[in-house]
Amino acid sequence: MSLFRKFFGSSQEPAGEENQNEYNNMPSDLSIPADEKFTFNFKKNGGKFLYCENLEEVKEQFENILEENDWFESEAVCFEPKLYHLLDENKIAYNRPSNPKFLLASCENLIADEGSVLFSSNQIRQNKPNELPSNIVILATTSQILESKSDGLRVIKKKYEKDYPTNITTIKYFEKAKEEDFLQYGSAPKNLYLLLLEDL
Repeated sequence: MSLFRKFFGSSQEPAGEENQNEYNNMPSDLSIPADEKFTFNFKKNGGKFLYCENLEEVKEQFENILEENDWFESEAVCFEPKLYHLLDENKIAYNRPSNPKFLLASCENLIADEGSVLFSSNQIRQNKPNELPSNIVILATTSQILESKSDGLRVIKKKYEKDYPTNITTIKYFEKAKEEDFLQYGSAPKNLYLLLLEDL
């Protein structure tokens, strides 16, 4: 998707200051494409965004996150067998962790209009957001970006047909608010990394 390359370049090239300024001054125009809107709102909420063109880059960026936080050979929470290989390759324990450093998960969708991540029991079981580790690493794809929560719920309904997941929730705040905001009351901010894989 050339949009992400335009704003972030490939993962080998650092994004230029010009691209950063474009995001700082983005208008709140309804005609902005969902992927641009999600990226802007997600970063505004304090999320850390890593664009990956292929699975090799996903592995490389995941290792960079582990190195940055000194999480090698530690413990993590992960409820999805399809992600275990990333933890196994980096000697991270995930069976009944006593002191998990982070949660590794996929998600149901990415919500553009508020820059949030939509989860269900398939990713976080019955845990409430404040019961999850404060550090979260999410693996998602560009095709999961949707305009609104109602779009996300429609996709879940269509995708699962009968076996609807439970505990459908979003995480929106990725850093502690500088000023107290009643909209954030009761929400625990998470240090969230998003590994966004190009699949369109």
